[in-house]
Amino acid sequence: MAKQTLGLELKQQQKLSPLQIQTIKLIELPIQELEQRIQKEIEENPVLEEDSKSEDAPKPVSLDEYKQDDTPSWKLHVNNWGRDERPEYNTFSVKESFSQTLRDQLGFCDLDPHQRSVADFIINSLDADGYLRQSLDNLVDLMEYHAGIKTDEKEVLDMLHIIQDFEPVGVGARDLRECMLIQLRNKKPSRDTENAIRIIRDYYDEFSNRHLEKIVSKLNLSADEFRAAVKKISHLNPAPGGQIDDSYNDQAQQIVPDFVMTYDNGNIRFEMPRFSIPELKVNKKYAEVLMNAEGASDKEAKEAADFVKKKLDSAKWFVEAIKQRHNTLTKTMQAIVDFQHDYFIDGDESNLRPMVLKDIAEITGFDISTISRVVNSKYIETHFGVYPLKYFFSEGLADQDGNERSTRELKKVLQQLVEDEDKRKPLTDDRLVELMTAKGYAVARRTIAKYRDQLNIPTARLRKEL
Repeated sequence: MAKQTLGLELKQQQKLSPLQIQTIKLIELPIQELEQRIQKEIEENPVLEEDSKSEDAPKPVSLDEYKQDDTPSWKLHVNNWGRDERPEYNTFSVKESFSQTLRDQLGFCDLDPHQRSVADFIINSLDADGYLRQSLDNLVDLMEYHAGIKTDEKEVLDMLHIIQDFEPVGVGARDLRECMLIQLRNKKPSRDTENAIRIIRDYYDEFSNRHLEKIVSKLNLSADEFRAAVKKISHLNPAPGGQIDDSYNDQAQQIVPDFVMTYDNGNIRFEMPRFSIPELKVNKKYAEVLMNAEGASDKEAKEAADFVKKKLDSAKWFVEAIKQRHNTLTKTMQAIVDFQHDYFIDGDESNLRPMVLKDIAEITGFDISTISRVVNSKYIETHFGVYPLKYFFSEGLADQDGNERSTRELKKVLQQLVEDEDKRKPLTDDRLVELMTAKGYAVARRTIAKYRDQLNIPTARLRKEL
């Protein structure tokens, strides 16, 4: 079977080969899940069995040659990670990823496969704060184009409402107002909670603009009632997704880095941790069934031969897919390391270049969807910490010298300015533009407003303290 790669763009409606399908599935798996997947394949495919013998240099043998090979067993070996039978893992505690937390809850919902795929796509579309920034009609188009999922706005809305019942409360909201209402409606009913709901539901603009007297008058509330309702609102979480991220936390799970990076005398290297890839061999009796059944007229013999051939093909595709996964992950990680070379020297965020999936896709020749699968749920251990691969991706803006600066760097500077401001005279957006410009960051006022919103920083008027 000719070797196939993922370098070719997988266009919509293109019929994928079994090898491509297998490779796509394996690329998405982090290292621990890959090992589990291999064990599962051994259990489910009777043609494969784990060879307990070890050889210093096992010779790879293609299953295409099994009829010509008269050795006691037909072996197919994958040797990408070295010879250690069971090397020790370096494990790190990281909080469960936001999307995985939601998928775990989705698993308890009574949905058919199609509904589940729609809901899963919505989960993947949420931003880091837990919001759905895409419009419903745009999501419908994206699902069909990128995932081949045919749906409509009603079904998307139905699945979104299911997700909005998940923890953390407020997830799946399309704006801050909806996020607050979801949280308030999940609180224990009380007079204060009901007043808070009425304020956000009916007078959100007035509340945002601090027209408080108007709200008190319209709702006919006493000063104490209004303060109690506002207290309920002030305790809401404006970024529910921020509760669960890839940081260290007491809700930690153990992860194994998919890549380990070393820095020595100016040289940056990385490797994929070695782990137990079992040596797979084809069970002799199954191969003999196929060979002995050739030309036979017996129906049962032919059926047995067909069964064995399918399992042999499946084994060949599976092992080849493991090889392609390794090659794809290695090539992608190398591109990321090369692109972010200065950052990987010491982890200084100011050296983190703007980088999007398209940049790495162009370097590697892989499709953007392939890069996305590589990045998802993968970690790298560096000499300055353990990071998810998605951490290294961000958009950028040009500074006054025309150099591209990472949006993460700009947001960090902006947040520091706000933290250091005099809360009695908070900085306006215009003043923030001036201060950012003085630091060498050429940003427009609307950019400052956008970053403030993404960082959940209120306007100057709302940050003012007496």
